[in-house]
Amino acid sequence: MKAQSEMLGTEKISKLLFKLSAPATVGMVVSGLYNIVDTIFVGRALGDASVQGIAAIAVSFPVLMISMAISLAIGLGGASIISRRLGARDLEGAERTFGNIIGMSVALGTLVAILGIVFITPILELFGATPTILPFAKEYLQILLYGSPVFMFSLVANNVARSEGNARVAMLTMVISGVLNIILDPIFIFGLGMGIKGAAIATVISYFSAAIFLVKYFVSGHSTLVFRSRDLKPDLPIIKEVCALGLAPFARNSSMSIVVVFVNNILAIYGGDLPIAVYGIFNRLLVFASMPLIGLLQGMQPIIGFNYGAGNYGRVLETLKLSLWISTAIAVFDFVLLYVMAEILFSAFTTDELLIESGVDATRIMVLAVPLLGIQFISAGMYQALGKALPSFILSMARQTIFLLPLLFLLPLMYDLEGVWLAFPVADALAFVLTSWMLVREYRIIKAESA
Repeated sequence: MKAQSEMLGTEKISKLLFKLSAPATVGMVVSGLYNIVDTIFVGRALGDASVQGIAAIAVSFPVLMISMAISLAIGLGGASIISRRLGARDLEGAERTFGNIIGMSVALGTLVAILGIVFITPILELFGATPTILPFAKEYLQILLYGSPVFMFSLVANNVARSEGNARVAMLTMVISGVLNIILDPIFIFGLGMGIKGAAIATVISYFSAAIFLVKYFVSGHSTLVFRSRDLKPDLPIIKEVCALGLAPFARNSSMSIVVVFVNNILAIYGGDLPIAVYGIFNRLLVFASMPLIGLLQGMQPIIGFNYGAGNYGRVLETLKLSLWISTAIAVFDFVLLYVMAEILFSAFTTDELLIESGVDATRIMVLAVPLLGIQFISAGMYQALGKALPSFILSMARQTIFLLPLLFLLPLMYDLEGVWLAFPVADALAFVLTSWMLVREYRIIKAESA
């Protein structure tokens, strides 16, 4: 077995966490950046229709999140199994898992594309598209759906590379894809005058670049894992375990889609296109600000999974403690950035003064509990890396579904549009209390096992 997976059990934790998290963070930041750039270019290209264009991306976002939710369920569920089997020196089992999740990603990606294209109009209407937003949203989303199989394959394969400790490949995949998208955006949107359709075409081309890079990596012999066509044959126990472990990331990301749909429809009632555009920009900003947290999480998980599988519980605890400190520092920085720089950030997307003013007011309410997000990210990821599907699922659902959805229904009844924005920090605070209790309990269990 190659050194890239062996180092997970031997190298100094602080050095190892940096080695795995830094490339993941760079990759995630670049990936998040091209989502920001897409929206900025669309807002600038459409001029007087910038509100509708930005809102169109916002109502399309849940569909993309569903594709991402399925991909991360397969990729992170499979990565957890692969990390633990590599830790237990079961290379054959790891490779069989690899083949199964690759097959699942392509099959389900094709299904998403077919269903999405056939039912695109009712889906977008359900997701909050008003009559003025719908034409822009259909033009944008239809092209992205054609790339769904490639997009989902890339996300799954990227998580496999990371699970064996090869964070550099995972980073390069996202950097190549992200940089290419940023280069192609102005060419298609402005140079060829394609507007919002050009943004979608640039994104799909970037999906293909990521897929080609990953295929080359896995067939080149540089991976610990070897891809064999016979491993594509469905293995029911593996599929069941992938689905069980993938339930938490699926719940977390699909619940984000549900929340966006719910918010878009509420905003259509309380304010129409403008607050939908505000929420669309805020969502992009928050996702981008969260990328370092996700990068840290992706660096942490293979270390915890490998060492838990190998019985090195002391290394598991050390990784967890360091990750909690770093994640909290990142979350506090995100809060300061979004609160203080709200006006500058919104001004990058549009020249519409009312959109900017409304966006600043809403953002400064929604980010009030952002400093608490770091612990929530790390705790849910810890349970997943340990192979404990149920608590990971509960924590993944807590913020987005268990607390936020009821608050989104109740608070606007009392505070009108401001109640929508208030629901976010209140839900974050409640989820933090639950997460802290579960984290302390699990930490004590692992510490007892270590002793």
